[in-house]
Parts: sequence; structure tokens; C-alpha cells
Amino acid sequence: MTILIKPIITEKATIDAEKFNRYAFSVHPKANKIQIKEAVEAAYGVSVAKVRTMNVHPERTTRYTKTGVQTGKTNATKKAVVQLVDGDIIDFYTNL
Repeated sequence: MTILIKPIITEKATIDAEKFNRYAFSVHPKANKIQIKEAVEAAYGVSVAKVRTMNVHPERTTRYTKTGVQTGKTNATKKAVVQLVDGDIIDFYTNL
């Protein structure tokens, strides 16, 4: 089970990283805070001060077509916001 799936690079997450030294990641749905902390420290070589997690519910959609009503949904995901110790940074843009 890989804990970290991908970093979340949005406008809101970038502002959060610049101002408060917090970084957002998409993580495995069954990962807990301790596993997320260890995975970030191992992957990026930084010290983690705090981890916040949130479960994102699936979005449901309905379309009315010629053949009838089509329903669907996206997958449920989990996000983690990781706050680093002062002085540590993660640079996502160096290896693009």
C-alpha cells in the first residue's frame, strides 16, 4: 500500500504552502496520520509538525438522455494537509 498518491498543487494549496508552511497530499483512503507523517518524512526528508486529514465524499451526477436516466459517481478520496516544522520546505517544482 503506497501512502502518498500525489501532491495537490492548486492555487489554494500553493498559498497555504507559502504563508503557513502547509502542504496538501492525496493519500490512500485507509492511511492514518502516523503513516502519513512517516511517509512524508521519508519521501521528502523534512520534519512534520502536524497532520490533518479529511475524507472527500463522492460526487453524484445524473444525466437525462434518450435512453433514460444515467447516474454515476466519482470515487471517494482522502486528503492530508501536512504542516512542517519552521525552516523546512518541500519544493515540488524542481524536478518537473
